[in-house]
Amino acid sequence: MDVPENDSEQGLALFDFAFRHAPIGMALVDTEGRIVRGNRSFSRMVGISADRLNGVLFADFTHPDDLDADLALFNQVLARQRDGYTIEKRYIRPDRSLLPVRIHVAAMRGSDGEVVRFITQVEDITQAKQAERQLAERAAQLELALETVRGGFWQLDIAAQAFETSDRLAQYIDGPDATGLDIDTYVSKINGLDRPSADLSPLICGTVDQNVAEYRLETIAGERWMRCDRRLLRDADGKPLKIVGMAIDFTEEHRQIEDLQRNAQTDSLTGLLNRRGLEARFSQLTSSAGFAVLVIDLDGFKQVNDRYGHAAGDAVLVETARRLTSCVRFDDLVCRAGGDEFVVVIAGDRETGISVADRMVGAMRTSFSLRDADAPVDVRASIGGVWAVTNRDLDRMIAHADTLLYRVKASGKDGVGFDRHAFS
Repeated sequence: MDVPENDSEQGLALFDFAFRHAPIGMALVDTEGRIVRGNRSFSRMVGISADRLNGVLFADFTHPDDLDADLALFNQVLARQRDGYTIEKRYIRPDRSLLPVRIHVAAMRGSDGEVVRFITQVEDITQAKQAERQLAERAAQLELALETVRGGFWQLDIAAQAFETSDRLAQYIDGPDATGLDIDTYVSKINGLDRPSADLSPLICGTVDQNVAEYRLETIAGERWMRCDRRLLRDADGKPLKIVGMAIDFTEEHRQIEDLQRNAQTDSLTGLLNRRGLEARFSQLTSSAGFAVLVIDLDGFKQVNDRYGHAAGDAVLVETARRLTSCVRFDDLVCRAGGDEFVVVIAGDRETGISVADRMVGAMRTSFSLRDADAPVDVRASIGGVWAVTNRDLDRMIAHADTLLYRVKASGKDGVGFDRHAFS
């Protein structure tokens, strides 16, 4: 069916408005890697005025050490080996200063499948890189301070089933007069919610040679977060002999990590927006056709985690993120709200929201291939959706969509429940 000319013109006008006013850098790039058009944010990032951007090769302002990786992915898209890519690199600005960025590149293909243009979204990740450097510095400081570390050593003789802490660790836990603690006393100090993460079974059985556990430990200074590096020692025949552990108080670092995670706007596992990022981007969306909000919950995800482990569960979440993203346009919002719950915001009318929800349910009906599973695993999706004329009250829209979602789950799962009326 032909698209009415006025609808096409309106769509182009909306795209042009979103392109020009996007808070992140956006650029159109031709198949030779030349900038066809860039918005004001992109112009500021590269330090080249908008009227001089046209025809500039992105290679000209990409750091030489980052260029090969970028071009390799760019050429894979041209060769139809992928439809887009995301990469971190550095721009070299005219004053020779460096700007770290994360770029998201998507191919715009013609009817014959050949790439016509690339559309690129660019994020300034200067603050994120500064945070990474700060964390790296903290880790280096911890290593240098081992001799005066808050914590200490322990060891477990596997054959003799004898456990003992160093006097330093015992004193850190129970005070200056304490001596080595036995295993029952030490375990009793670990917060009950964290004891599963402190389990030594994989080391005792010899399935791993090293791992790290993080748990809360009751000490004379109150409950403290401890990071414990545990290593397995084997005898001459390779059999498990002893386990040695170094428990370090990293309470302050844990708080800083929590603060960074709260302040970040993307989910570290899937790369999608997190709830903070969704809230920030939602208010920036523009649409004359309204806004649809979908709340998505996975059916059967818990069984994957229980049977195959959290690594398999993470793989399902990453693949789910890819499938959901494939069902929307680049300027729609896809968020991992937490656990196996996702929120999607579509700039468009109610019918568009329903259509996207149906596509997502269909996309999730394809089985997942997991490395540790003997056969493909089924994980489906239940979706609740609402539509509103304006984007003013995200929390209430999500809450209402959540109610519709659980009606779908109660009636058999693997489907869509979309409110017939506009949300107000």
